[in-house]
Amino acid sequence: MSFPKNLCSFATLKGIMARLRSPKGCPWDRQQTRHSLKTHLLEECYEVLEAIEQKNPLKLCEELGDLLMQIVFQAQIAAEADEFNITDVIQSINAKLIHRHPHIFGQLKVTDAREVIVNWEALKQEEREDGESLLDSVPKEMPALAYSQSIQQRVAGVGFDWEKVTEIVDKLKEEVTELKQAPTQEQIAREFGDLLFTLTNIGRRLNVDLEAALRQANQRFVQRFSYMEEMCRQRGVNISSLSLDEQNALWEEAKQRVK
Repeated sequence: MSFPKNLCSFATLKGIMARLRSPKGCPWDRQQTRHSLKTHLLEECYEVLEAIEQKNPLKLCEELGDLLMQIVFQAQIAAEADEFNITDVIQSINAKLIHRHPHIFGQLKVTDAREVIVNWEALKQEEREDGESLLDSVPKEMPALAYSQSIQQRVAGVGFDWEKVTEIVDKLKEEVTELKQAPTQEQIAREFGDLLFTLTNIGRRLNVDLEAALRQANQRFVQRFSYMEEMCRQRGVNISSLSLDEQNALWEEAKQRVK
């Protein structure tokens, strides 16, 4: 059995994937479909994000490789069905990048990133079919928080946005009042959704990556609660037997220890 020699070559990756999917290839790889790989693709995206947040270049390098493998895997499945291949994928993104950067590959002049975004949206509008919404291309399977941020960014790109962040904060106060006054569980859920949507808008205007911010907040909570559990073990007490005041005091201790 021969082994690939040039591990730095993209062609080697293509060849490995084709071999894994061949009649004499790997049984697991052969039985996969583009639908069965959806979960793996999503997991690899999250692992890339985690490596970025951990500021771990070596892990990021590895996770980007895993993500690239998923892309090549999907392209191989499509090639076997005579739909498209990885070369078509590369050609498509190259053409799109050139078309959407006329200030680099053409004669258009821009002065800052804001003008680039405005022009980007104008070019994408030209690419849309008649009757297609600006928001149709935002994947609906995105996590709700990220989807909310994305659609708000899209409409802001065409000028549909609050003038000042303080105006959105006022809207937040209004949504809190409506939540307090909601008479039914259905209305509570509706008003709570509006509250989250408004918070998303504030985060967007403050240039906060909402998914990253919430993931980091979740991680801080996990680390601090784990600290509370460890302190209880060391002190020979059960955390559930502590009063709320005692638990809160331990929580404040954890906040000082885990930043």
